[in-house]
Amino acid sequence: MPERSPYSIKISALPKSEVHAKLRPKRGDEKSVSSPESVFAMRILLQRVRRADVKVDGAVCGEIGRGLLLFVGIEAGDAKDDIQWICKKTLRMRIFNDSEGKMNHSLIDVGGEVLLVSQFTLHAITKKGDRPSFIRSAPPAIALPLYKLLVQELEKRLGDPIATGRFGANMEVSLINDGPVTILLDSKNRKNRR
Repeated sequence: MPERSPYSIKISALPKSEVHAKLRPKRGDEKSVSSPESVFAMRILLQRVRRADVKVDGAVCGEIGRGLLLFVGIEAGDAKDDIQWICKKTLRMRIFNDSEGKMNHSLIDVGGEVLLVSQFTLHAITKKGDRPSFIRSAPPAIALPLYKLLVQELEKRLGDPIATGRFGANMEVSLINDGPVTILLDSKNRKNRR
């Protein structure tokens, strides 16, 4: 079982004034970024795994057996609803096999584990040129508190600690993808979004 994560803070949205101040686009990028409310999305690249681990400087900082490896990319905005939606969707998604080999069980049903790794590159813009732009990725001052909220919400819903990478570090991730099963969740695509 993974050690309890060091992230324990109150679930609350970042003040909108703080988001507006930190999401000012660079000169020439104004057209690629609209207001924080319309641009915000949390993305999770979910992989069903037999095992996974993440290393920083050669040392393992998080590892799991059967469960889900989650790469998370964060944009800036009012994230409380998005975090709750994406946690619920991730943990209840029926992507684990039943006795007949059909995907009918959720992570909770099978008692699986979670390894969460931050990955700002999930918000890459690749429309122009050969170098991706990451203007839509939230800066660390915004992304880290949201990442912490995500960790806390996942642990609250699971009733157990989760394994994590180290936010902002250069990480090496190893995994055995079971299936393979890989799904991209984007909070922009949920129904009844305000």
